[in-house]
Amino acid sequence: MFVSEGTILHADLDAFYASVEQRDDPRLRGRPVIVGGGVVLAASYEAKAAGVRTAMGGRAARQLCPDAIVVEPRMSAYTRASRAVFEVFRQTTPAVEGLSIDEAFLDVSGLRRIAGPPSEIAAGLRRAVRERVGLPITVGVARTKFLAKVASAVAKPDGLLVVQTEKELQFLHPLPVERLWGVGPVTAAKLRDRRIFTVGQLAGLGEATLVSLLGRAAGRHLDALAHNRDPRAVQTGRRRGSMGAQRALGRGPRTPAALDAMLAGLVDRVSRRMRAAGRTGRTVVLRLRFTDFTRATRSHTLPRATSHTQTILDATRRLLATALPMIEERGITLIGISVGNLDDRFVQLPLPFGEQDGVALDAAVDAVRDRFGSAAITRGVLVGHGPGLEMPMLPD
Repeated sequence: MFVSEGTILHADLDAFYASVEQRDDPRLRGRPVIVGGGVVLAASYEAKAAGVRTAMGGRAARQLCPDAIVVEPRMSAYTRASRAVFEVFRQTTPAVEGLSIDEAFLDVSGLRRIAGPPSEIAAGLRRAVRERVGLPITVGVARTKFLAKVASAVAKPDGLLVVQTEKELQFLHPLPVERLWGVGPVTAAKLRDRRIFTVGQLAGLGEATLVSLLGRAAGRHLDALAHNRDPRAVQTGRRRGSMGAQRALGRGPRTPAALDAMLAGLVDRVSRRMRAAGRTGRTVVLRLRFTDFTRATRSHTLPRATSHTQTILDATRRLLATALPMIEERGITLIGISVGNLDDRFVQLPLPFGEQDGVALDAAVDAVRDRFGSAAITRGVLVGHGPGLEMPMLPD
């Protein structure tokens, strides 16, 4: 019997930051490793086995895993490792869609004659990453992007899982509904109330029932995924639709002034990236995570696209002011901002009165940083405040 394989690979590095630390320091191999002291940025699988999770407070993580070795993050090392891995991806196939610095979709259709079936290509990819970069990577292979990503999640850590096209639903339907994109704690609770625990049970409800239970968009989306309907192709060369930055915080109290300083640093970072990439944007989004792990999002659309730091900062400050009562009540563990509705026009003219001088000032500040380094000049509000970690990311 002929068995066909999908041609989409989802490749995902395992516990990326922690794996880089274990690769570079032999004393850490096989031991529980936590990257980041105040907030867990990454945990090795040995630490995860003790219950340590990303974004957990450092004190709570050390209580769960007293034997863990805590290391300071080395962002430059992670950036170099990511670039080396993506070079392996591009040598495997030209069709690579990066999702983050440690995961990507690859389309290997048309490569069977020169490289073999997708399962062999995936196995070779894993060997190449291990031999050339020294890191473990998990790969899922399937006909759709959705199922390939699910397969890699099931295969972790350091695994390979090929979902044969004849057995897609046989693989998918026994999985818990939380494996579906879009099923978070709230949706999962609604489904549990209806005694829906697996993807197969959800698929049996039918689209009409899901729409009545979850709403039109969510119902249609989940019904499609439950039947593995995902027509999206692997996209290459696509410019990102938004740019953002975030900062993880410990569980201690934060004053409004401290939050304002963090916000200013994040906005400064994002607006510099926008100008460097020749992008402007209109929609400003503030994202918050609270100590009870709930989240909140606030957004504002500007009248015109801009990369002007002060204009974006003013908008985010107004958004933060509306969220301060929630922060005071629940505490805060993460603050992030992004600018969306990006345009390729660097400056949109005519600019409102006062913004022209601001754009000129931004350009002058960028020139100083380009020549003397990013720490050469900073905002007064940031004096005395650490800038936080600048996470490595895919090119803009």
